[in-house]
Amino acid sequence: MRLPHGKSAIGSRWVFKIKKNPDGSVDRYKGRLVAKGYAQKHGVDYTDTFAPTARFAALRTIIALAAIEDWELESIDISTAFLNGDIDTDVYMNIPEGVEIKGVQGNEWVLKLLKGLYGIKQGPRIWSKKLNSELSKLGFTCLECDHSVFIYECENIKLIVPVHVDDLVIASKSKAAIDAFKKEISKVFKIRDLGPTSLILNVKIERDRINRTITLNQTHYIDSILAEHLPHEHLNGCDVPLTGQLSTKDCPSTLEETAQMAKVPYREVVGKLLYLSIATRPDIALAVGVFCCFNGNPGRKHWAAVKQTLRYLKATCTLKLHYGPSDSSELFSANCDADLGGNPDNSRSTAGYCIHVGSGVVMWGSRLQPHVSLSSTESEYTTASATACEVMWMRYFFKEIGYDMSKPSPMWMDSSSAIQVAKNPEHISTMKHVHRSYNWIRERVDAGDLSITHIPGKDNVADIFTKPLPKAKFVHFRDMLGLHP
Repeated sequence: MRLPHGKSAIGSRWVFKIKKNPDGSVDRYKGRLVAKGYAQKHGVDYTDTFAPTARFAALRTIIALAAIEDWELESIDISTAFLNGDIDTDVYMNIPEGVEIKGVQGNEWVLKLLKGLYGIKQGPRIWSKKLNSELSKLGFTCLECDHSVFIYECENIKLIVPVHVDDLVIASKSKAAIDAFKKEISKVFKIRDLGPTSLILNVKIERDRINRTITLNQTHYIDSILAEHLPHEHLNGCDVPLTGQLSTKDCPSTLEETAQMAKVPYREVVGKLLYLSIATRPDIALAVGVFCCFNGNPGRKHWAAVKQTLRYLKATCTLKLHYGPSDSSELFSANCDADLGGNPDNSRSTAGYCIHVGSGVVMWGSRLQPHVSLSSTESEYTTASATACEVMWMRYFFKEIGYDMSKPSPMWMDSSSAIQVAKNPEHISTMKHVHRSYNWIRERVDAGDLSITHIPGKDNVADIFTKPLPKAKFVHFRDMLGLHP
């Protein structure tokens, strides 16, 4: 059609990509037409763009439960997913390069999009709405605590389906129910049946049904980072990912040093390490969090510390995150810890937490607190309050997928004074200024949602997220996280 008066058309380009298997071998070659959505104008040819994706914590929790409960775990991929979305505005696109339409000549002729296309601003949103609609027709409902996790329940059959864009993982006790779902969804979308889940979001998944364990690893991803960014002469391993403190005092102070550091791929490497720490390697979470503080102006010492983490990954690239049954009778348990004023630049404390399901952690974090704490009680108490938020989310998640959450969930801390404040409104001089919003944790304890218990510092695994540790202690806590060869 001819471009309507007052309207503008966006361009497009061809994108080619090599898809690889978990072992790094070539799976297939892909070519895709992508719209130049950056030329779209808000309110003219697009409005809302938000589209949810499943939290990594939700995905890991489902995988851990599949190992413990011996569920079937399979995957499907929706082919050309975005092309299924129903367009919600008038979007015009120039005729793509290499495409010839009989009888059409001149630049005034354009294409009007009737369906979604990769690259347009609203592409993810309209696809998400389309998938949500079709799953609802099949009897699925999305969880309130994570709108990208869908559940189907009928009599004794239950299907749990976390969704990441066009990748669907299906967990169920019934193989027949999974096959029936695949058959129904294939009537609506073109799918690739990937069989038992072996790879998702660049994470390799391996299963031992006899021992009821599932492991996650990104060995190939680590190898690709090392091959690109670590010189061969620095391939010697390292025992820990971080030693000592880093400060803004180590940032470049001269134009010459700034120019030298501009040639270093600091942000690129830290970005890759960030994804690794979020997905399968909680042992480098502290180091990566520290590195991110200097993305704006990294210095030589910061870059040396990043290379130390790369050397550590070289020595430990075979580590896998293990999930399986444990000796605990609890569905999950949480640990939290904090140092006191450990940041050399602003004296803020670093908070760390982790949540175990079975033998491995499914959720973790290492974050600088948003305020300066005046005592260890304050730093530990505010960390406990933040961790309790994650515990409550986990409780909602388990309840929505059908588990009994009538019992309080255990949370372990190594600060007796912080535990007392969390249980009772005690009058402590160093706590009288703490904002009342942190005191909500007492309500959760009184309501029977949380059970806070003391644990010796030498056994508190969350310590690995708060400060650099010596090798023996670091390896001990790393094992407790579920990271083993």
